[in-house]
Parts: sequence; C-alpha cells; structure tokens
Amino acid sequence: MFDAIMPAAMAARAEQVGVKKATTDPLMVLALAVLGGAFISFGAIFATTVSAGGSALPYGVVRLLSGLVFSVGLILVVVAGAELFTGNNLIVMAWAGGKVKTRALALNWALVFVGNFVGAFFTAVLMFYSTQYEFGGGSVGLAALSTADGKLHHGFAATVVLGIMCNALVCLAIWMSYSGRSAMDKIISVIPPVAAFVAAGFEHCIANIYYVPVAILIKAGAPKSFWDAIQKTPADYSDLTWINFLTANLVPATIGNIIGGALMVGAVYWFVYLRPQKK
Repeated sequence: MFDAIMPAAMAARAEQVGVKKATTDPLMVLALAVLGGAFISFGAIFATTVSAGGSALPYGVVRLLSGLVFSVGLILVVVAGAELFTGNNLIVMAWAGGKVKTRALALNWALVFVGNFVGAFFTAVLMFYSTQYEFGGGSVGLAALSTADGKLHHGFAATVVLGIMCNALVCLAIWMSYSGRSAMDKIISVIPPVAAFVAAGFEHCIANIYYVPVAILIKAGAPKSFWDAIQKTPADYSDLTWINFLTANLVPATIGNIIGGALMVGAVYWFVYLRPQKK
C-alpha cells in the first residue's frame, strides 16, 4: 500500500535536503554531479534509440515512448544518488527560510552545473566513439541529429519558456519523490512528470549538454557510409555549431530552468508551507 508522506512534511524534508546539499563537501558534490550528468545522458541515449526509425508511429506516440524511457535518467539520480542542477533549484526552499546562505546556494549550483556538464559532455564523447549512432542503418544517428537541430530553432524567448515548463515538471518530480518511503514509491512518482516534459518537447539544460554535442560530433566526424545510409549530408545541419548550442539553447534553457524550478516550484511551496506564520 502506498503510504505517502503529506505535502507539509514533504516541505520540511525538502528544506532538510537543501541544507544537507548546500553543506556537503564540495569534492563530493562535484563527483556526484558528474554522475548526475551521465545519468541524465543515459536517459537521453535511451530516448534517442527508442525514437529512431519511428516514422511509422504517430508523432505523439513516439514522444510518449521517448518520455517514458528518458525517465530512467532522473530515476538514477533520485534512487542511485547523484546531484542534478535542475533538481537542486529546490535548495531555494532552505535559502528562503534563511537556513542556507546565498554564497552556499550559488556555490552548489555552480559546482553541480560544472559537474553535470562534464558528465553529460563526456558521455556524448564516449557515445560518438562507440559508433552507436550507426545502429539501425544510421537511424539512431539521424534521430540524434534531428533532435539536436530542432532544439536550436525555437528562438531565445521560446527556449526560455520551454525551459521554465521543463523544470517546473522536473522539480515537481523531485518534490513528489519526497513523499515516498521506498525506492518504488520514488520511481513511480518520478516517471509521469518526466515523461510529460519530454513528450511535450520542453528544454532541459543538462540533457541538452548531451543531445546537442553528440549531434555536433556526429556531424563533424561520422564516416561517409553513415551519411549515405541516412541520405543526408553535414550541410543539412549547418546550424549545429558550438556557438549556436551556447547562445540559442544552453543559455536560454538554463535561465528558464532556474525560473521554473526555483521560482515556480521551490518558492511557491516555501510560501505555502514554510514561510513564517503570523500568530
């Protein structure tokens, strides 16, 4: 029987977790953040593979399947243990109550973002050299290229909003995991919000540190046989560049993620359950 912890107690737990995260040894935080970036990349790899060659299925069905399998990334973060920048936006619940200093909050976010970047980027490099993108007659690589290319064409403002919506759902997944008393409770809590944000095409800055770099690497280094198999050329993906990745996706997605997680979830739940009450 699912014996959930109620929201008021969840808020107290979120505050305690925020204090612990902000006071953990920086080297431990950095190491766990590298794992977090790799774990989210595993979800992205799974989603890319599942979406490959999916033209026979309706768009929404392919997106739903991709979202369901992508959730393995956040499940690994929550259950196996790792630090994730987007989830750590909830530390604002402890910060707003004065239990975490601004410097500690900023340091945690910076360390975790750097660690996540290293983990996700290194995973992208490993996946490129694995040549897994050639599987399925090149359909996996084509899915990777199409996904990344699409992420660079939303426009700055739209990407910010897509980032807001994404991390509202990610932080709600983390928030709901605080209601669980077992690993299975946490897994069940995490899957629906994560599946929703992926299916809807929202933008997650850490996942994108895998999605876009692996596509850029494929564009730059895939053999001619791959391009012949998918009937495309590198020129078809001229917008897949490092500058476009940073300016058209990573920066606006990160801004949106902070707004969606820290303000729309963390600050709201702090206001509801943790703010000082007048007597």
